Amino acid sequence: MRKREILDQTPADDTDTPDDTEPQRAGIQSVEVGFELLEAMSQAHGPLMLRDLAAAASMSAAKAHRYLVSFQRLGLVVQDPVSNRYDLGPAALRLGLASLARLDAVKLARERIDGLLQDVGHTVAIAVWGNQGPTMVHWAEAPQVMPVTLRLGDVMPLLSSATGRCFAAFMGREGRDAERLAAMTRDELARLKKLPRGDGLTAEDLPQSPAEVQALLDEVRRRGVARVVHSLLPGVGGFCAPVFDAQGRLALGMVVLGWVATLDTAWDGAPATALLRTTRRLSADLGHPGSGPRSHAT
Repeated sequence: MRKREILDQTPADDTDTPDDTEPQRAGIQSVEVGFELLEAMSQAHGPLMLRDLAAAASMSAAKAHRYLVSFQRLGLVVQDPVSNRYDLGPAALRLGLASLARLDAVKLARERIDGLLQDVGHTVAIAVWGNQGPTMVHWAEAPQVMPVTLRLGDVMPLLSSATGRCFAAFMGREGRDAERLAAMTRDELARLKKLPRGDGLTAEDLPQSPAEVQALLDEVRRRGVARVVHSLLPGVGGFCAPVFDAQGRLALGMVVLGWVATLDTAWDGAPATALLRTTRRLSADLGHPGSGPRSHAT
C-alpha cells in the first residue's frame, strides 16, 4: 500500500489539541480528495459517467470508484441502475437544504462590507425590498471622503437611483411583485416627466417614456449592475449590483455611493469591478448556480 493511502486511512482524533488554536489545522486528506467528486457533481448539469466524473475531479477512474462506493453507502451519491451514471443523493440534498435554511443573506453581506469599503473607499450600503420599495438596511462610510448621507430605512426611487434600477431590473417579472413594480414605475415616470433636463446637474439618463424605462433596465441586466450619475442627487454617483439566492431570486442589492469628483463612475472602473466581484461571490455562497464555484473570499 502506498504511503499516501496509508495516511488517508489514518483515523481522525476528535480530542482537542494545542494545534486546534492554529489558523491551519491538520485534516484528513482523503476527505478533501473525495470532496472533489461531490464538487464536480454539484457543478455538472446532470448525472455523469464514471470516466467523466473522474476526469472532472482529476483522478483515476479506479480511485474515483472507491470513493463513490463509500458515498453511495452514506446516501451522498446515487447511481442509476440503467445508465450507470452518478448523481448527488438524498443525503447531499438534506445537507444542502439545511445549509440554505441557515443562510442569512444580509448577515453574509454585512461580513463583506469592510472588505468592499477598503476596495472602493466610498460609502457602501445594503438594500432589501421592503413594504414601500428598495430599502436601506445597512451602510458604512469611508472616513477619508465626504460622506453621502443615508439613513436606516431610506426607501430609494426606482428610476433615479442605482438601487431602485437594480431592483426594478432583477426582481421577478411575474406575480404580485411584478405588478407592484409596474405600478410604482408608472407613478415615478409621471413625476420624472415634470423635471427639467440638461442643466448640467440633472441627469441626462432619466427616462421619459415606457420605452426609455425598458431600454434602461435592459442595459442594467446586460451589464449586471445599475449606475446613476447626478440622477439621485446633484454631484452624486453610484452603483448597485444584485445578489441572488439559490432559487435565482433577488435577495438584496449592494451599493457603492460617492461624490462624482472622487468616485470613478466608469462601467469598468475599480468601484464597479469590486462591487460585481463581491456580489457574485456572495451569490455563489448563497447557492446561486449562475455565479460559479462557491467562494467564501471577500
